[in-house]
Amino acid sequence: MIRGIDVSAYQSSSYGTDGLSFVFIKATEGRSYINPKLAAQTKRARDAGLVVGFYHFLWPGNISAQAEYFVSKAPEKAGDILAVDWETTSEGTHASNAQKDLFIRKVKEKRPNNPVILYCNRNYWLNVDTTSYAGDGLWIADYVTAGKPRIQAKWRFHQYTDNPLDKNVADFSSKAALREWAENA
Repeated sequence: MIRGIDVSAYQSSSYGTDGLSFVFIKATEGRSYINPKLAAQTKRARDAGLVVGFYHFLWPGNISAQAEYFVSKAPEKAGDILAVDWETTSEGTHASNAQKDLFIRKVKEKRPNNPVILYCNRNYWLNVDTTSYAGDGLWIADYVTAGKPRIQAKWRFHQYTDNPLDKNVADFSSKAALREWAENA
């Protein structure tokens, strides 16, 4: 397994990259928020030679508009990974299964040269999700031993802690293997 992190506006634009193979960067949320550190955090990842992913925090409603907003703001480079962050919003709501699935399909339609994956926590995967649709792969959050999420489904990425920041592993033998998958998904 290889190691990575995910960052948002809460983290520095000069985050550490030693020992990492990939980074996911929050790009957008809903139809109006863009990470003010997106460009600088992306430059940091690319300068370090990491495989780069971008994620969108999904809100219920206006799914086509959210997909359009995400792809208009996330940098466009073949082989970058795009993810939908499906969890409870600050208002206590969440997008439905149909909305989550539609968002993944819309983003894939607009960005056919990028893998599009689903990020959710173990509770969502086991108790909220009814379709098991994760696009090109599942990124599961379960704060247990790295690489041992408590699910039966095939996963590509595992977020195993958020202390002191979100740390992840990916089920690939090397950064080159991850890059090859991302470029051909």
